[in-house]
Amino acid sequence: MSELKNASQRKLSFLATMKAVFWSFFGVRKRSDYEADAQQLNPVHVVIAGVVGAALFVLVLVLIVKAVVG
Repeated sequence: MSELKNASQRKLSFLATMKAVFWSFFGVRKRSDYEADAQQLNPVHVVIAGVVGAALFVLVLVLIVKAVVG
């Protein structure tokens, strides 16, 4: 249980988490960057950033489809 508490108290900014998630969506992360992120990123921030990133991705796809069809 203390391991989970320690993981949720990591101190990397939400912006850095968004950047890591953004690059992970494209699958272009270096192994060294991935390992550093695994040690520093807050798992709660990663989940939130993933949901935000997925929502933005879907929104962009919908806008592109509306622009092409309409």
